[in-house]
Amino acid sequence: MAAAEAKAKTEGARVVIAVVDDGGSLLLLERLDDTQVASVNVGIDKARTAAVYRRPSKVFEDQVKNGRVSALALHRAVALQGGVPIIVKGQVIGAIGVSGETPQQDEDIAMAGASIAASFTKQ
Repeated sequence: MAAAEAKAKTEGARVVIAVVDDGGSLLLLERLDDTQVASVNVGIDKARTAAVYRRPSKVFEDQVKNGRVSALALHRAVALQGGVPIIVKGQVIGAIGVSGETPQQDEDIAMAGASIAASFTKQ
């Protein structure tokens, strides 16, 4: 979470950062100053999608963009970029979801958090 928060603050991003376990249960949530309230639920949903489906939430956004609208019917999945799994030794142990800025910024911030979280658990 700290790495994601640091990246967000460096970029002046107003985001929500949500961390969930591998089952999608919320573990941590931070709403940076001046971030819209609506981003809270979106950030959580992005993280849950990445955790329970074990892939970045962008995968579903890309599917919808490419005409596979059935991806919108998946239970508790959001087709929005910004959720990334935390992977350690090939296993998804949780995920980070970020919401509040552009889709690419959200994902970049989430990746910063997921990468550092995975590296700490390898030690």
